[in-house]
Amino acid sequence: MLNGKSLLITGGSGSFGQCLVRTVLARYQVQRLVVFSRDEQRQYEMAQQFPKERYPQLRWFIGDVRDRDRLYRAFDGIDYVVHAAAMKHVPACEYNPLEAVKTNILGAANVIDAAIDKGVARVLALSTDKAANPVNLYGATKLCSDKLFVAANQYAGAHRTRFSAVRYGNVLGSRGSVIPLFLARVAEGRPLPITDPRMTRFWITMQQGVDFVLASLARMEGAEVFVPKIPSMSIMDLAAAIAPGSATEVVGIRAGEKLHEVLVGEDDARHTVQLEDHYVILADRAVEQVEAWAQLRCGRVCDEGFRYASDINDEWLTLETLRRVLDEQQLLPPATP
Repeated sequence: MLNGKSLLITGGSGSFGQCLVRTVLARYQVQRLVVFSRDEQRQYEMAQQFPKERYPQLRWFIGDVRDRDRLYRAFDGIDYVVHAAAMKHVPACEYNPLEAVKTNILGAANVIDAAIDKGVARVLALSTDKAANPVNLYGATKLCSDKLFVAANQYAGAHRTRFSAVRYGNVLGSRGSVIPLFLARVAEGRPLPITDPRMTRFWITMQQGVDFVLASLARMEGAEVFVPKIPSMSIMDLAAAIAPGSATEVVGIRAGEKLHEVLVGEDDARHTVQLEDHYVILADRAVEQVEAWAQLRCGRVCDEGFRYASDINDEWLTLETLRRVLDEQQLLPPATP
């Protein structure tokens, strides 16, 4: 799909963007691959891994999604956009609410306008499990962003641009995840901080997230929210996998945190189609249209009241599987001799 095309990644110098760049370069012969982000230091460090002589198709664009004019310039000649730029840190969003709104909501609106006016074919936005039934500002801004991208298909009118979103859970080893915090505590010989022993989360590896985004970019028609079927695990199992036998201390749930996360809420069930390895939320369509869409793709509409949540998930990561995944991702501390 990407051979001979131009792809731009907003927030492209972040953890996800770097993995996506490596994957695209390894699998496709893109005409142009643009890394758009506001962090010049991370762009510089990333560029050292991809020398210009070997990767002439790479472009480095300093810019902020808050800057509408800069997006218009960056989107010239672009076929596809993956929108990964966002303020993601829950406490930072709570303390700086207007900044989160400017980036996650107004920035999304700028991406939409620039994509339509510059003739981008497809835009796929990264969402989060925190956008389903949000209880914090980060989740609320990402829910607004999701709504904007779904509605943008109507705004596009006669233009060819189509918009969809991908929603998944926590990414193992990503910047800001709990794993680096746990590893730092292990190195310091301190107890691991546990918000609540009952807490569960959806988890996905960075590569799995990138693969799902690329698959969704290929299959999207516009206005879908794609949700992968991914495993859950408890915070206590994560702690035991990273540091077996280490002491823990309960520090309490932070403001804006949930005990369990949701990827498909009950109110979305009647508009959600279950396929073999993922769900598709079609919130902008009547129930009859959703049923017809499901039949055409050999899927089925979720039952009334269905809820895809981390505490009632059918698939769970065992301690052994989790340790193997962490080891494969080189996220475990080196074994002591």
